[in-house]
Amino acid sequence: MHMKRILFLVFLSCLWVSAMTQNQVIQKDTIVVAGDGTGDYRNLQEVFDRIRAFRPDPTVVFIKKGTYREKLVLHSWLQNVTLMGEDRDQTVLTWDDHANINNLGTFRSYTLLIQGDLITVENLTVENNAPQKGQAVALHTEGDKLIFRNCRLLGNQDTFFAGRKGARQYFENCYIEGTTDFIFGPSTCWFEACTVHCKRNSFITAASTPSDEAYGFIFNHCKITVDDSVDKMYLGRPWRPYGMTLFMNCELPKEITPEGWQNWGNPQNEKTARYMEYNNTGVGANTANRVKWVKILTSQEAAAYTLDQVMKGCDGWNPATLTKKNPNNK
Repeated sequence: MHMKRILFLVFLSCLWVSAMTQNQVIQKDTIVVAGDGTGDYRNLQEVFDRIRAFRPDPTVVFIKKGTYREKLVLHSWLQNVTLMGEDRDQTVLTWDDHANINNLGTFRSYTLLIQGDLITVENLTVENNAPQKGQAVALHTEGDKLIFRNCRLLGNQDTFFAGRKGARQYFENCYIEGTTDFIFGPSTCWFEACTVHCKRNSFITAASTPSDEAYGFIFNHCKITVDDSVDKMYLGRPWRPYGMTLFMNCELPKEITPEGWQNWGNPQNEKTARYMEYNNTGVGANTANRVKWVKILTSQEAAAYTLDQVMKGCDGWNPATLTKKNPNNK
């Protein structure tokens, strides 16, 4: 009887140790994720769930080449985290939800939801490969001070949702594709030297910038490209009345409509939407027949739209000053 009790206690102890191991908090500076089992973990969500909340030191999650089929949430209590892919085109995060699956809705259709602040993402592809049956978000951002370098965002309608008022996101040398309103939301986003690819006659942007926010979507030195089937593309339409979007120093193809912008079927939006262009090139950059309510900036007016000014907020954040060694430094 005594021996049975000892064995039972040993069994309980083993269960406890196993549970503690499975729920162990990660405090490593670098974590390797590999679907083939050659890293510390096979799945990204398991890592996101285990990184210590509000860990003060930077954490790098290195993701080996492969396709990771996961619906992912990087939690609001994670900060100073860098997601680093081994190879941009061969490190793919993918899922296939869309808005019309069981009334899921647009905002829950994401592949990757980033809620934490001070997050950097490099050399990754984020994809929503749902059939074209409704809105299907690849990347949904709610965190502040996010940086994306050399990434691909692949999808169709509503590929990228910049989902939080006042949040700041910086994109450098990224590729973003989609069909309708595929860059949308209320956040402040700066796109530097990005390629924006249009897959269907429709609208590139649908900003919903609040009236009390000075900046919405700013594209600088970007290139707009289109599929062969595209012959009529708008730069944007206001999802909310005060949507703000600026294209400057960009290359615009001939498929951009002469009017350039659309009022979302509501003439009242023409009185409030903040749409601007400056120093663009290409056939589509001709502003002679633009809608009357777009503002063509002078060089003096355009000089006010700098990365430092747009991103600084109340804490002076500037992604251009961050080093590769520690990309999340303030």
